[in-house]
Amino acid sequence: MSEANSHQVRLWIWRSLGLIAIVVFFAAHHFLREQLQVRAEKATHQVLTSTVSTNGRVEPSSKASFYSPITTMVTAVYVHPGDRVPAGKVLMVLDDVNARAKLASALSGLKAAQATLEATVHNGTLEQREGATAELTRARLERDQAQHSLDALQRLAAGGAAAPSEVAAARQRLEGAEAALRAQQESSTHRYSDAEVARAQAAVTDAEAGVAAAREVVAQTVIRAKTAGTVYNIDAHKGEFAEEGKVLLEMGDLTHEQIRAYFDEVDIGRLSMGENIVIKWDAKPGREWHGRIVRPPVSVTSYGTRNVGEVLVSLDDADAGLLPDTNVNVTATTSSDPDALSIPRQALHSENGKPFVFKVVGNSLVRTPVSTGIVTLTHIAIHNGLQEGDLVATGSLNGAPLEEGVPVRVIR
Repeated sequence: MSEANSHQVRLWIWRSLGLIAIVVFFAAHHFLREQLQVRAEKATHQVLTSTVSTNGRVEPSSKASFYSPITTMVTAVYVHPGDRVPAGKVLMVLDDVNARAKLASALSGLKAAQATLEATVHNGTLEQREGATAELTRARLERDQAQHSLDALQRLAAGGAAAPSEVAAARQRLEGAEAALRAQQESSTHRYSDAEVARAQAAVTDAEAGVAAAREVVAQTVIRAKTAGTVYNIDAHKGEFAEEGKVLLEMGDLTHEQIRAYFDEVDIGRLSMGENIVIKWDAKPGREWHGRIVRPPVSVTSYGTRNVGEVLVSLDDADAGLLPDTNVNVTATTSSDPDALSIPRQALHSENGKPFVFKVVGNSLVRTPVSTGIVTLTHIAIHNGLQEGDLVATGSLNGAPLEEGVPVRVIR
């Protein structure tokens, strides 16, 4: 009996120990949940500005680039970089010997084409027309002689003095003479067809275009300023050979400059006409220039390893002092809110495209749907779902995931 009692006592002790272990486990689990340490930030109102940065290149708003029209030698240069020149000033002179030779050849070709056209329009050259007149006169004479012979034989045949066969032969000769006369008359007035005249006219038009092009090349061997401006690049010097198409000189109005900026394809949709731009130049640290977008991207092109859209930016600063062809840093302000309710970006989560945050309510986390606005590198605007002063968790100290209803302790 005592042995049975002893067995029951031991069984009761083991059950009690198991129950205590379960209680301790759940208590510890509960204790650990309460001790999940998180960082949290308050939703506050502040100025939020979203920007996109890229690189750009300075250029005059109005510029002129001069190219070598042919492969030739530079015979004279009359300006230096930085010279301000009036419209019409001679800037550079190229050797024009070959250009003038091509012009002479083009003029010769034009005269030949004009002579051919005149011949087709007036039914041949003067010599051909004089020859045709002589042939026409001879054909008329032969026709008249054949007619006279036929008339005489017909009279003789009526008196029995000529045989009918002789009359028939005379009539055949007359018909042949009349056919020859008609052919000569047709040749004298319609030697060339309409298609031949059209071809001759086209040849004259082509020759005239060739002369105009040759004259333009000759004119381009003397390079003159089209408008007043400043010479900022000279890429050819006296005595040097310049290949056809080579840039010789560039000039423009440096008091009015613009920036050609290259924005990545993914950022193009954030840009719009008139958007504010800030420009910085590494050569002048601490200084800023300001402008605005005057032409958004119209296409996407390759720029090195990037796909970019070219954006034209006008400078608002008068006499900006930026040198042409220099590389600058460009920042576009795509959106701004002077009084945005915002939270740190790491506090925002998303599931199935729906954003939410974990708001700290009391000592636990509450999953709260929100709608968002402007996004910057560090913060994001909240339009709905939170109020100023609401505390949102940004993450746990030990890396554990945040969950609905988890008890937390905020670490400041």
